[in-house]
Amino acid sequence: MAKDKRTAFFISDGTGLTVEAIGHSLLAQFQDQHLEQVTLPYIDSASKVQQALQRIEKAASESGLQPIIITSIVSDQIRQQLHQSPALMLDIFENYLTPLASLFNRDPAQSVNISRGIADSHRYNDRIQAVHFAMDNDDGRRTSGFEQADVVLLGVSRSGKTPTCLYLALQFGLRAANYPITEEDMDSTNLPRILLPYRRKLFGLTIDPTRLVQIRQERRANSRYASKEQCDFEVRQVEQMLRRAQVPFLDATQLSVEELATRLMSQAGIERRID
Repeated sequence: MAKDKRTAFFISDGTGLTVEAIGHSLLAQFQDQHLEQVTLPYIDSASKVQQALQRIEKAASESGLQPIIITSIVSDQIRQQLHQSPALMLDIFENYLTPLASLFNRDPAQSVNISRGIADSHRYNDRIQAVHFAMDNDDGRRTSGFEQADVVLLGVSRSGKTPTCLYLALQFGLRAANYPITEEDMDSTNLPRILLPYRRKLFGLTIDPTRLVQIRQERRANSRYASKEQCDFEVRQVEQMLRRAQVPFLDATQLSVEELATRLMSQAGIERRID
């Protein structure tokens, strides 16, 4: 651990994805702080807690700064062990389970990963089918499946369409297809005719041309495809096309795939298929 750099530990008895997301959101409000962020998943036994405590104590000793623990541990016993650390502890379950237990007039189950039992086979199948749909309808390979799509993403090549479609499928069970606007489509600022039957499902992604150059250079260095002139032209033409057709769009330059997906759903009024 670096000296003078505080460490934030995201500790969970499961994958850690939930507490990590909450932790990132909280700490993002303090961007002037130098933080090292560490996720410790599957902390579900006394021996693993001891290993975690040793790591936390080492971070405190080496940095000279009090660490932070953000945890979603269900077990009372394990949470009490973590309270022995020198860290500032933000306990998600402790903060919310107590008022809920009071409201329901009963003790919580304290079952690890109980949320997984809520998901049935239908939800799992919906998610897998949505992922297969996104892969089958990627990069305009075919448009016959667009009729079944919840959304069809448009944009220049490498603007973030594929990862956004896969995230929408995996996280929300949405059938997301994408169609890259190619140079052939840019002879006019009208939408490609093949997309007109699906106009109500269209949503665009754009990107800063300078960032697009960087991405394309990694793929095809020193090519016309990755040139500043070509990227400027394509982004300008596609934005004009989307505006003329009144297709809503987002700038993907500074947004993570998670932000893109959730903002897209909000702006387009699309509801998730799975919880």
